[in-house]
Formats: sequence, structure tokens, C-alpha cells
Amino acid sequence: MHLIDAIILGLIEGLTEYIPVSSTGHLIIASALLGLDHPPQTKAAVDAFIIVIQGGAILAVLGLYWQRVRQMLVGLLGREPVGRRLLINLVIAFLPAAIVGLLLDSLVGLEAVLFRTVPVMGALALGGVVMILLTPWQRRFFHGQESEEPDEVHSFVDIDHLTWRRALLIGMFQCLAMWPGTSRSMVTIVGGMVVGMRPKQAAEFSFLLGLPTLGAACVYKGARNMLGEGPNMFQVLGAGELIVGMIVATIAAALAVKWLVSYLGRHGVALFGWYRLALCALLGILIWQGVVPDLGAAPEAAAAVP
Repeated sequence: MHLIDAIILGLIEGLTEYIPVSSTGHLIIASALLGLDHPPQTKAAVDAFIIVIQGGAILAVLGLYWQRVRQMLVGLLGREPVGRRLLINLVIAFLPAAIVGLLLDSLVGLEAVLFRTVPVMGALALGGVVMILLTPWQRRFFHGQESEEPDEVHSFVDIDHLTWRRALLIGMFQCLAMWPGTSRSMVTIVGGMVVGMRPKQAAEFSFLLGLPTLGAACVYKGARNMLGEGPNMFQVLGAGELIVGMIVATIAAALAVKWLVSYLGRHGVALFGWYRLALCALLGILIWQGVVPDLGAAPEAAAAVP
């Protein structure tokens, strides 16, 4: 991997991690165009690299939402009830993905089954349709201002008044992100809107939920790569490339988060649905033309793609 490759991947990861357009779909295209999808040893290192530089996205949210993080830390000490409630809700929302992720990781070959052309493109397209239809449905189903009685049926609810049941439902939605091409940010924003959060509030809860979720993935994937057999990502790609990729991802993620919050404060999520459908079509064309290897194809066949 060259330094420019690390910059490009860091930029794509940072811009797409929190925007509901599927970082997987973008990174599949980018890795193939950069020639990083083969040989198998390089691809394995790049896969780990992409997960680890998510640490940059974590740093971006920590910086932008430091007041929320501080509120939760004070709540942990028993001096801030709202912060304690938010922290508890984030833990509750994180647990389903943590449990399901460990269970699925033990199923040998499952990732290879899901990481194929049809499942990835299907997730992109289905997610796009859901996002196009979601805002009109929410406007019909929910009404009124954010409620201080969060159990009130069909009323909007904000982050500070989210109940543990609604947080758990968002966490169950997050489990869907284990299907490649779905997008963790998409399913958590959708989950937040389904339980009655406005798009901007749902996105902010999704950002905060990404702290434990992405953090756990970074540590787990990084440790597994470092302790596994064969050369690790530092040996294959270089430590400098990893550092640069993380710095770029941090800056790009901060810009993306600020833009997304501003956009969702005025608009719904339909734009991202149409974008996902366009990305699905582009990915299909690139695979059909042989520019991007057929996902799930045998390593020999993938390596033959120019």
C-alpha cells in the first residue's frame, strides 16, 4: 500500500462511516480500483486496516460530542441523571450487536457467504428503498413535539427522554449492520426514527452508539490481526500508512458528521436512499464490466481481474 492509498481509504472511511450510504460498498469499489483486493495476504491486511482506521471516526465523535461524553461520565458518578440515563441507553443499545457479533463470528464461513455480490447489492438497494419511504411514514405516524412522557404513543422523543425499551430496539436494528452493504449508521438512524426520534436526533444517537460499537470492532479486529498467523497489517502495509489513514479518517468523519447534522435538521433521509440505489447500480456495472471482482468469487478468479 502506498501513502496515497492510505489517504484515499481514510478519506472514504471517514466520509461514509456516519453517513447512511454504506462504507462497505464504497470501500469495495475503492480497494478494487486501487488494486488492493489481491493477493489474499494484502486483502486480509487491508480489511483489518479499514476496520482499525475507524478509530479516526471515533476520535471525531469524541471531539464533536465531548459535552455529551462528559455528561455521561458525570452521570456515571451519580451527579447527572440525564447523562446516566443516556449512558445506560447506549450500553443497552450496544449489547445486542456485541452478543450477536460474537455468535456470528464463531460460525465459520458465514462472512464469505454474506460478502457476495447479490447480498451486498441487495442490502444497498433494500436500504435505499427503506430510507426513501421512511420520512413520509414517520410524518404520518408521529406527531407533536418531543415528549417528556416518552411512553406516549405516536409522540416524538428526544435523546434525553429515550426509554430503555426504545434504546434496545435501536440496538436490535444495529445487528442488521452485520450484513455487508447495510450500513451501521443507516440501520441505527432508521431504528431511531422508527421509535420516534427526529432524523437529526436519531443521527446523533447513532454517532454516540458508534463509540462502543466501532471501538469494540477496532480493538477486536486489530488484536486478531496482530495475534493471528502470518504477517500483520503493520508488516504488510506499514505503520506510517495506518497513522496517516487514521488522521485523514478523523478529519473526514468530523466534516461528515457536522454536515449530516446540519442537513438532517432541515431535510429527511430520502436523499441517501436515492444515493444508495445509484451506488448499487454503479457497483453492479463495475462488477459486470470486470473492473471490480465478483464478490465471493474464488481467489484465483478474483486475482485474474485487472
